[in-house]
Amino acid sequence: MVDTKREIERKYESDDSGLPDLTGVAGVAAVVDKGVAQLDAVYHDTTDERLAAASITLRRRTGGSDAGWHLKFPVAPGVRDEIRAPLSDTVPSELAGLVRSRVREAELVPVVRLRSDRDVRDLLDADGRLLAEVSVDSVRAERLSGGGGSAQWTEIEVELADDGDPVFLDKVEKRLRKAGVQPSKSASKLARALAETAPRGRKRRRPQRSAAEPVTAGDHVLAYVRAQRDAVVALDPAVRQDEHDSVHRMRVATRRTRSALRSYGKVLDRAATDPIGVELKWLAGELGVDRDREVLTERLTAALAEVPPTLVSGPVGSRLLTWANASRGGSRRRLIGVLDSERYVALLDALDALINEPPLLKAAAGKPGKVIAKAVRKDFGRLSGLVTEAIELSPGQDRDVAVHEARKQAKRTRYAAEVAVLALGDPAKALARSMKSLQGLLGDHQDSVMVRQTLREISAVAHAAGESSFTYGVLYGREEGRAAAVEAALPGAWQAITGGTDV
Repeated sequence: MVDTKREIERKYESDDSGLPDLTGVAGVAAVVDKGVAQLDAVYHDTTDERLAAASITLRRRTGGSDAGWHLKFPVAPGVRDEIRAPLSDTVPSELAGLVRSRVREAELVPVVRLRSDRDVRDLLDADGRLLAEVSVDSVRAERLSGGGGSAQWTEIEVELADDGDPVFLDKVEKRLRKAGVQPSKSASKLARALAETAPRGRKRRRPQRSAAEPVTAGDHVLAYVRAQRDAVVALDPAVRQDEHDSVHRMRVATRRTRSALRSYGKVLDRAATDPIGVELKWLAGELGVDRDREVLTERLTAALAEVPPTLVSGPVGSRLLTWANASRGGSRRRLIGVLDSERYVALLDALDALINEPPLLKAAAGKPGKVIAKAVRKDFGRLSGLVTEAIELSPGQDRDVAVHEARKQAKRTRYAAEVAVLALGDPAKALARSMKSLQGLLGDHQDSVMVRQTLREISAVAHAAGESSFTYGVLYGREEGRAAAVEAALPGAWQAITGGTDV
């Protein structure tokens, strides 16, 4: 069993003179001495410190009021999400899963031990409510792997109370600075311990930073692929915890990557990238199992809410709810299984290899304004043919298929334009925006197609149970109308795009 806590704190250097008087901080009515706690924490990481490079910490700590395993993910400067699990001898499987996208098949081992004497003060308001916890930590660090160095220091830590106003930390900092206390140069105790106990001359992974400004066409494409790879890796823990919209965002990152590899086949050798594309398609499909059902559920629920009560016949709402929840638990377990699979890890490794040793073709060294623009124009030309075909076909299944193919190509053209933004500037931005708009229009049509198919399935189940299928027919007819409206709007929308495209 794990739980998550948002941690907002600031760290400061200390010269062993103790804690300055904080009774003058605005809003503080009392400073309560909570005594000294002895904390003993062992931090775990891979031998090459992959978690530390991503500013992630995993520790087993005893002492204090929150003994247990703590996994911390950075959210913003001074803000981290701390996921806690009970004490155990080994890393809890729930926490190990949350760092799998970083660790892969490497072993998590003890890397640093920190023992701290924590002198704690509570800052309370006039009603006795906790505003923040302030501590003076005397730290002794011992490296457990890759050497045997040690270090010690004293620091001041100010942690905001749960649901507190971050502005209060500014007030505390103002008082500390007035007393000569300066912010810490290290983001965390672990970062400082690793730096100060590292064997002399040893190179260790540095915190991840953005790549250098792209110059060649290959640089631009690889920068985009790298950003999508980073998004997949970073979203992995959120997907495992079922955070809102995380599955959708990871799916989009996989699609963006696959699309870029296809669009820029003159830059990156498709003989090397096509197998990766196959695996990206597989992952996107697995991520889409729940997402597609969620989208259809939202649309069906909204559509039913618009139907007058006099036209609702039978338990339509409960039927929709049953359909929406079907296999939800099973699909979640399946998705976690996918993220734990060797196939998924192999895909992440393949993306790393692609970025670190890219299969560059001759065009990769070319000027981005020429090479990238040519690729975008090629995608746009293909889209033009598909849209024209969709417009010319008569309403029916063939047009539905043509509109769907045009939607997929609009998405691919949009992603190709995103790659081109740094190289081509405003024209690429404008094209990406127009492609997003077109994608939304055509996506509404595809949703209508899928909703009608779902209505036929649910209606058949209701009919077999002896229920009226009248309302499903009403909903079906309305969806036909929505699809027809999209088809009627498409020629004008396409004319507006072609009249303003300049790439």
